[in-house]
Amino acid sequence: MKPANRSLFIAAAFAAASVCAQEAALRPWKDAQGRVIQATFVSATADSVTLRMADGREHQLALTRLCAEDQAFVKSQMSAPVATQKAAPAVVAPALDRLPVEKRTWPENVVVPTKSIEIQVVEENPAARKFLYRSEGFEFNSQAKLAGSVMKEVARTFEATKTLVSSLPWGVVCKPPEGFERYKAELFETRKDYIAAGGPENSGGVYMSGDKIFRVPFPSIGLKLLGKTYAKDDNYDGGTLIHEITHQVMDAYLTFLPVWVIEGTAEYTEMLPYNAGKFRADAHQKGMKDHIQEMQKRGYAVEIGSLEEHLTMRRDKWSGIANTSNRKMGELYFRSVLAVYFFCHLDGDKDKKGLRFIKFMDAVYGDTEALRTFFKDPRVKHFPDGRFSYPTNFPPPDMKPDSAPFKHLDLLLDGRSYSQIAKEMTEAYKSIGVKISVD
Repeated sequence: MKPANRSLFIAAAFAAASVCAQEAALRPWKDAQGRVIQATFVSATADSVTLRMADGREHQLALTRLCAEDQAFVKSQMSAPVATQKAAPAVVAPALDRLPVEKRTWPENVVVPTKSIEIQVVEENPAARKFLYRSEGFEFNSQAKLAGSVMKEVARTFEATKTLVSSLPWGVVCKPPEGFERYKAELFETRKDYIAAGGPENSGGVYMSGDKIFRVPFPSIGLKLLGKTYAKDDNYDGGTLIHEITHQVMDAYLTFLPVWVIEGTAEYTEMLPYNAGKFRADAHQKGMKDHIQEMQKRGYAVEIGSLEEHLTMRRDKWSGIANTSNRKMGELYFRSVLAVYFFCHLDGDKDKKGLRFIKFMDAVYGDTEALRTFFKDPRVKHFPDGRFSYPTNFPPPDMKPDSAPFKHLDLLLDGRSYSQIAKEMTEAYKSIGVKISVD
């Protein structure tokens, strides 16, 4: 969530999915780490294989990511007659083009497509305080009428953030939750209305993963009433939106990420220079330095403390610290973005900066796909209240908050001790002119 003066959010819960029939050709595939997904073989090359998931999307994987048995299976398919290798019938869902980890690069300018901010007025009902607007990827339910220029600016921030997150080499697939045609946002005329709808009292905006809706009051983003329509005032700020939209479009990942990554990535997107639908992603270093200076002005030290404690902090402990005060919560967020920025831009050899973090996020993506495939399996029964059941011999992927978020942390460590990484972090920040303290 985002307090009135700073972005603060604690994420939990996982995405549920509706039941659909599996394709007959689905088979289990195991990677080198023992994780299993259900997919259909489509095609293969000498060093990669293309698989089709139960939801119809296709993914290209390096053969080395598969276990020895599945590598052998792929090679047998390559040597089989062409008819055996023929792809399954076309499906409605579009294929997903995922570049190999080593080929992904950090973007320069990320600009929202013009067509995505064409606003559709669905309903304007003053008596019911319901004003429904839609952009390409979002649906906005406002309590009051917004000027056309304001609604377009708000939508542009939402669409640009979604475009940014999907453009970063983290490999995040931005897809509305199951059952949603678009991501949903609710805009409240007053803080009182916002709190009555479930918004935390000390927050200025919040993405609630339970019902998958982003809620924000007008005062938090600087809207004022002009006649009978709300317009921007001099305090209009898209920062509140950017942070929480990042959580919203990464919803499927939240179950499998440590809190420091959840909050650090949202702080990362918020600190990037942004104006009128364009993120200067190539100016990340300037954005980070400006953010550090702003935090120092507010009295925060540029330090992480115990790196191991922060990177392995469980959600219950995080919540206990964050609930102590906004100050303590701010420290957690600041430490998180310092860590995320290091792993994205300062960690690794010159030509491999950020590669460990990209691999980490790719492994998490695999978890989200495994969970989505699980929920789509006909053996999983869904109930109206959100509960589900499954056979004992078909358990879901690990979703326990004390283990699921940390299962891929070894990809970031890459054989290094926490003290070694702390030393590398200190030296790396020093190389860009920032003095940071890490235990």
